[in-house]
Amino acid sequence: MAQHGPVHVASSQKALMLEMKSLQEEPVEGFKITLVDEADLYNWEVAIFGPPNTHYEGGYFKARIKFPVDYPYSPPAFRFLTKMWHPNIYENGDVCISILHPPVDDPQSGELPSERWNPTQNVRYTPSQTILLSVISLLNEPNTSSPANVDASVMYRKWRDSKDREYSEIIRKQVLATKAEAERDGVKVPTTLAEYCVRTRAPPPDEGSDLFYDDYYDDEDLEDEDEDDCCYDEDDSGTEES
Repeated sequence: MAQHGPVHVASSQKALMLEMKSLQEEPVEGFKITLVDEADLYNWEVAIFGPPNTHYEGGYFKARIKFPVDYPYSPPAFRFLTKMWHPNIYENGDVCISILHPPVDDPQSGELPSERWNPTQNVRYTPSQTILLSVISLLNEPNTSSPANVDASVMYRKWRDSKDREYSEIIRKQVLATKAEAERDGVKVPTTLAEYCVRTRAPPPDEGSDLFYDDYYDDEDLEDEDEDDCCYDEDDSGTEES
């Protein structure tokens, strides 16, 4: 088994501190990111708000991202804690998405190498931002060619092809089930595009926290993003017809 030395750990910690700082200063629409444990940079807690005008509108979904010690050279694992019915989410909550698969040549997978993990493939977003955007896009646009949940995939195709309502009804019930948890957590879930696309700057870490040091970062390393850029519009292909 390969051993990961102090250099790998220091490198991955610096990368994760940089990305967490970037996400705090420029949050991704539809997400709330925190650390599971303030002393552990490798485990993130993710709250996902369902995009308006989709099956998931009004939903509050919890997940975890677990990063390896050689990040960003190896991909993290993304697992939903909230029960999800989706073609690309396993029963245990693990997400099956190309961007989280190691960059190896595997013709049997049906995936192109360019679709797999590459920490440098997107110059606009950090790797973690790319993951978040990819996951929320996957929710609304499942990949049914290699499903993790075959039954959900079959049901989704029936909805897509004939507007059979079984798939959308299951999602609707799951969304309703998340409202109680949002209330317990004191979270107001956005339900309109205007609310969803508002970027809210997270509060800075406590002054006594040892997680963030300004000398770890250079301003040149942070990508500027368009404040008005929102990744969803009224004509999204996953919009449910009434």
